[in-house]
Amino acid sequence: MTQHVLLIEDEPNIAEAIRFLLTRDGLRVSHAAEGASALRMVRQDPPDLMILDHMLPGMSGLEILTAVRADPKSRDVPVMMLTARGRDREMAEKAGADCFMTKPFSNAEILAEVRAMLSQPRRAG
Repeated sequence: MTQHVLLIEDEPNIAEAIRFLLTRDGLRVSHAAEGASALRMVRQDPPDLMILDHMLPGMSGLEILTAVRADPKSRDVPVMMLTARGRDREMAEKAGADCFMTKPFSNAEILAEVRAMLSQPRRAG
């Protein structure tokens, strides 16, 4: 069965580049550009991995992550947090991010991290 990645990113160029890269690697990628639709998607079609931007319109990536971790149905989903600001790392880790990547990143870097995260057993809730 094809693994499912939910990408939550509001920058169209970044979202399309990541979507293309992961789809080409054989993954199914869903995309949301803001928090409310992302949380709906997590409930309706649970992903095997979330890639979550920190700075989003309306609801921040940290708020989305907190909601995901609070829900028993999604709390074990691995989450890679993306941000342009390196100082957000500690807050993301405290909120439950499994991995942290600072923009800009290389295609090889994000692909390697996604592959590694998807090959690991789910975190213990």
